[in-house]
Amino acid sequence: MAVEYLRISLTDRCNLNCIYCTPMEKSGFLKHEDLLRHEEIARAAAAFVRAGVKKIRLTGGEPLLKKNVVELVRLIKAIPGLEELALTTNGLLLAGLAEGLRSAGLDRVNISVDTLKEETFKKITGSPGFPKVWNGIQTALAANYTKVKLNVVIMKGINDLEIPDFAKLSVDYPLDVRFIELYNTNNRSYKLSGTLFTTEETKKRIAETMGALAEVPAGRGDGPARLYTLLGAKGRIGFISGRSDYFCGTCDRVRLDCAGKVYPCLFSPATHDLRELLRSGAPDAALDDYLKKVFLVKSNYKKDSPSAGHIEMSSIGG
Repeated sequence: MAVEYLRISLTDRCNLNCIYCTPMEKSGFLKHEDLLRHEEIARAAAAFVRAGVKKIRLTGGEPLLKKNVVELVRLIKAIPGLEELALTTNGLLLAGLAEGLRSAGLDRVNISVDTLKEETFKKITGSPGFPKVWNGIQTALAANYTKVKLNVVIMKGINDLEIPDFAKLSVDYPLDVRFIELYNTNNRSYKLSGTLFTTEETKKRIAETMGALAEVPAGRGDGPARLYTLLGAKGRIGFISGRSDYFCGTCDRVRLDCAGKVYPCLFSPATHDLRELLRSGAPDAALDDYLKKVFLVKSNYKKDSPSAGHIEMSSIGG
């Protein structure tokens, strides 16, 4: 499958400490000089677009912590041939930036939020702040993005009782509410192995409390999500079943982390590193040739290819 989707992590820093993500035992963040600069990110993004990428998503850590992120969005959006620019955020800083990001060219925004209750928010993230996230969601809806999505990781005994409340948001608002199976990726998430709540269990909970789900065709930009609607809904409900289903065969994405390393798969080791090429002033032709090797690795990557063992979502994004 052709690679058309690039995810760029802007920073490994985050203003939350979620129970399945940033590890408590992590010792420090990357040094400032190790991170790609704005112009380096934009130049790398342009090279990927020349190689065939049509959609870019900005991730983190928390991407809105990146200094002058609005201007970075403007730089990337100006790349000839780029069709869509999206961003995934935890929403804490979104209210103050949503309109500026939209004006700079950001097309879509995903907000990762696993609860609608402040006390549960503190339990999951280690910090207060749900009202700020909800304000960010409302501001994003008012900013006229082409799509606003909520990403919800469901965990048994932690937030599964809120499934109907999240489903109702898709009825009341033009939101895509996407329920995501917890996938163990690092030491902290492995400690939550008993909390898996499968897609089938989530669908059953919704059907029992909200009525029948009607499947709708997924469109471009919906990724691995299977999409449904409830009767009379303004939005849609999606399910991403990383534990109970296999969708690697349809993956069209690669990842660039905040230090310039390229990952053909979420669970692969880094196979290439763009930072030195970018900092040495290599011409576009050299970047283009280098990315041909990246895309060749991706085309040959399979489910049983070498794995990194575990990953830190705070460094590479999702």
